[in-house]
Amino acid sequence: MDYLKQTYKVLHDWWRYLVGVIVIFVAWQIVGMIPLLVFLGIEMVNGAALTTDISAMAELLGNNLFLFLMLISFAVGLVGVIMSSKYLHKQSFTHLTTARKKIDWSRFWFIFIVWGIFSVGSTILSYYFSTDDYVYALNVKPFVILCVIVVVLIPLQTSFEEYLFRGYLMQGLAVTFKNRWLPLIITSVGFGLLHGLNPEVDKLGPIMMVFYIGTGLVLGIMTLMDDGLELALGFHAANNMFTALLVTSDWSALQTDALLTYTADPQKMAISEIVAPVLIVYPILLLVLSKKYGWTNWKDKLFGNVEEPPKEDYKVLD
Repeated sequence: MDYLKQTYKVLHDWWRYLVGVIVIFVAWQIVGMIPLLVFLGIEMVNGAALTTDISAMAELLGNNLFLFLMLISFAVGLVGVIMSSKYLHKQSFTHLTTARKKIDWSRFWFIFIVWGIFSVGSTILSYYFSTDDYVYALNVKPFVILCVIVVVLIPLQTSFEEYLFRGYLMQGLAVTFKNRWLPLIITSVGFGLLHGLNPEVDKLGPIMMVFYIGTGLVLGIMTLMDDGLELALGFHAANNMFTALLVTSDWSALQTDALLTYTADPQKMAISEIVAPVLIVYPILLLVLSKKYGWTNWKDKLFGNVEEPPKEDYKVLD
């Protein structure tokens, strides 16, 4: 089984991926943004000033409504990815997800629980040792609404990013360049650039890109080593869901009615929240996963060629 080589079994002309990316972009950034634009338009008609600032839009519409409308665009984008895969490439959803015969949800839930525990634990420790940096801000009704939005829509947002970068684009780039390392680098950097306009980058500076690109890299390594998206999907969903529920700030991309509001100078977060995960926590996580799932042959999995197998070998990839 090989997640990248199995792409040769479907329609994989380079122009199909180009058309697919255009379709996905239109679904995500044009069609998916219509609800948010409509609500912002109503507010402007009522006298509100035009703004593109995330914090200002969240304040204008309310945190929960703004989060809901923003996440809708990612849900529509996910539909664009699935439809492009199905109709442009004649590729099944399972085939886009994994090289296994069926999606292994146990992998998803294992890393979801592991990273969820880590997220909760690290937040508790940070709050305990730096209580003055946080304000306990629980407001029951908005928080309950937030929980519903998070459970329903954030997995769609994170799945869109995983199916686009670690799935659709990584497979397409692999059969185009016929190697593994270049798709891994391109999708990791692309994932980082996707988040480059987030307000965190403005507050923390270019070092924040180390975190975003590093996260993209570790998700790509998970996908290549494990021959599927299940681990990347579970990690990303847990990361964003627990972040949205636990901590917010007036300069973060996720403006939510979370349990805690971070009020300290964001520059204090540079080492503990950016460098440490990428250089320490992520390698440990990969080591744990490699032991649990028996990953071997790292060199070939991450740097080997992706040549088209002989037709008679396709059955080995099923």
